[in-house]
Amino acid sequence: MTMPLMQEKLYDALRAGDVPDDKARAAAIEAAEFDSRLNRIDSTLRVHSWMLTFNTALLVAIAGKLFLGH
Repeated sequence: MTMPLMQEKLYDALRAGDVPDDKARAAAIEAAEFDSRLNRIDSTLRVHSWMLTFNTALLVAIAGKLFLGH
């Protein structure tokens, strides 16, 4: 797993607010890691949403064939 880059704007804002360099860097890296996790979750949800839509359409088609008899 690659380490996400730190969020530069957050780092710059923290440094402008006189936060020590090591703490500002750690906070910016942690925020980038959190953002990376959210992106992975979002991507997984997109796949699951597609799968649910496909399965629902398939179920409706099968149910239509069974109940309508065509």
